[in-house]
Amino acid sequence: MFLIVDLANLFLIVAVGFYVFVVDPRSRANQTFAAFNLFLAAWAVKDIVLWEFGSELSGLHWWLVSSAFCALLMQYALVVFAWVFPENRRTPRKKAAVLFSPGIVFAIAALFGLMWDSEAGINLATKLDPSAYVFFGYLGLIFTFGTSTLMLKWRRSAIGETRRQILAVLVGVAVTASLQLGAIVSALISGTLTPIHYSSLLSLPGVAIFAFAILRFRLFSLKTALDGLGLFPIGYKLAVQIATVAIASFVIIQVPIVMWAFGEYATAYAWKKYIVISVIAALVPNLALALLILRTYSRPLRRIAVAAVKVAGGEYGAQVDTRPTNDEISLLGETFNAMSRKMAGDISRLESLAEQLMRTEKLAAIGRLSAGMTHEINNPLAAIASLLRNILDRGDLDQAVTSELGTILGQVERISRISSDMMDFARTHESMKTSVDLNSILIDTIRILSFDSSFKSFTITTELASRLPRVFADPDRIQQVFLNILLNARDAMSEGGKLAVSSKTSAEFVEIEIADDGSGLPKDDETRVFDPFFTTKSDGEGSGLGLAVCYGIITSHGGTITARHHEPHGAVFTIRIPSLIPTSE
Repeated sequence: MFLIVDLANLFLIVAVGFYVFVVDPRSRANQTFAAFNLFLAAWAVKDIVLWEFGSELSGLHWWLVSSAFCALLMQYALVVFAWVFPENRRTPRKKAAVLFSPGIVFAIAALFGLMWDSEAGINLATKLDPSAYVFFGYLGLIFTFGTSTLMLKWRRSAIGETRRQILAVLVGVAVTASLQLGAIVSALISGTLTPIHYSSLLSLPGVAIFAFAILRFRLFSLKTALDGLGLFPIGYKLAVQIATVAIASFVIIQVPIVMWAFGEYATAYAWKKYIVISVIAALVPNLALALLILRTYSRPLRRIAVAAVKVAGGEYGAQVDTRPTNDEISLLGETFNAMSRKMAGDISRLESLAEQLMRTEKLAAIGRLSAGMTHEINNPLAAIASLLRNILDRGDLDQAVTSELGTILGQVERISRISSDMMDFARTHESMKTSVDLNSILIDTIRILSFDSSFKSFTITTELASRLPRVFADPDRIQQVFLNILLNARDAMSEGGKLAVSSKTSAEFVEIEIADDGSGLPKDDETRVFDPFFTTKSDGEGSGLGLAVCYGIITSHGGTITARHHEPHGAVFTIRIPSLIPTSE
């Protein structure tokens, strides 16, 4: 009965440690906790072997040595865990070296039996050297340091899940270590095996606390995009399958072979020895196999699954951290990354296209509206302007009335200009596209503007590509775009400034860039600037239709026009029109 309980406890310890390690193999806290469970499992193994086959041993030296080593390693794992959990910090190496260095002396003393006299045999009538009590004191010091560190973190942490996790670890470790240490001390003092006999049972409460905390408080759980999907991870499936195959092969293959090989010489005691040792020995290669499969297959597949869920949730462009291993999983990861990047690019282009379509639809709606409005406005405006001119031409009015009527006429003419702009915006022009050189249109536009006296205060620099591909465009409409942008630059630099005009080839486009150092363009206005009736000018200085007309002209040529802020101040307009002969940068 005790053998079954001992083996069940051993498998529970291994299962908890394996589960924690599989959740996040890179986490220092998970690694340290798994190591603690490994040392605890080694403690259980030595007790099982002692209790079941102690009569065949020549003495207690091997058991005392293994007990000393396991006790040291468990306490060291506890301290390291207290340092790294839950922040996943690095282990302070200097502090660890100072705290752990005495363990080397005790390990050597235990290895050579300098702390006890175990010649009395299996009855534990062992005489302890004073150094053994120093060793017990050192273990108590390490245990106290580890638990105190965890206790301090528990007190400092805010009330919540992390606080409950620390408390669960603190209680579980304290129960496990205290009961195990109490069992060995009681055995050494009493000289009987009874406390050792119950050692495995004494480990169960601590392991149960860890298992409860893992399930209830999400202890060591790694939050990922897969949370909430109710998945049974492939790593655990592989572990279950490996365990099932190992048990089945043991029962179906190994047991019959032993029965056939030993026949009547296989006694009950020999069978017990074979089964216990085989089960314990099988844990190591099967765990190694499970971890190897986990590292090679499960972890990269999990990363790909997490990235796929992120992309499905709208995080386009999410990448998988893959390592080139020249296998199908590596190819899958690289292909997924390429697909995710392409999807992010396609989504970005679709969003840009949708924005352009929305703006085009807005322009079309404004055009239809403006066509009807301007037709109704122009006739009465023309009549009012004609009457005002006739009155002013008579010359029999005093100066004050003449000034006021002149102001009225100016405002009427301003309304007429806005109406004309709206008609120009709304009117469908017959396409006169042909093969043109944008450099020539730019040069002609700058020459025309040179006759404007306001441009004489500007410094205009040109950097035009010597071999610019021709484009299929309406030269008059393209010149209208250049004039509009250059006039806007003039209005933005009322006290003079610099204008930089350049042209170049970019992929399959010809790119024109016009930059000024005027008042600038706020970030929020970079896309709104092409909306109808949007203007950064003062009231009465612009209709807000010029750039909207430019946008319509360029998009009708299959191109794009963008605006951005020019550091340290000013604005940059970039026009891209498809070239007749594709070029590469």
